[in-house]
Amino acid sequence: MQNDSPNTERYIAIARACLKAINDTAANSGSREEKIDAVYQAIDTAFQAEFAEYRQATAIMATVLERIATGDLDAEKAASLARKTLAQQPANTKTGQMH
Repeated sequence: MQNDSPNTERYIAIARACLKAINDTAANSGSREEKIDAVYQAIDTAFQAEFAEYRQATAIMATVLERIATGDLDAEKAASLARKTLAQQPANTKTGQMH
């Protein structure tokens, strides 16, 4: 993985969550299945945290598209709304690379 990748920090956060879960479960006396489930849960939690910003941006954009789709806005207002929405999206969503 390249250090200049926009996703380096995301991968590191997920990897740390996985390693923490593995280390935590290694010391526990639970069953193998419980330990595996704990690691899977840690992975899922880390992914959910990393992609929360994308989900929020997508929801906002969907709302804006729905408003534009009503046809109640003239072309200039619709374009202005679209430009404002695009300008407000998180910087890391503008790279187009999510992994």
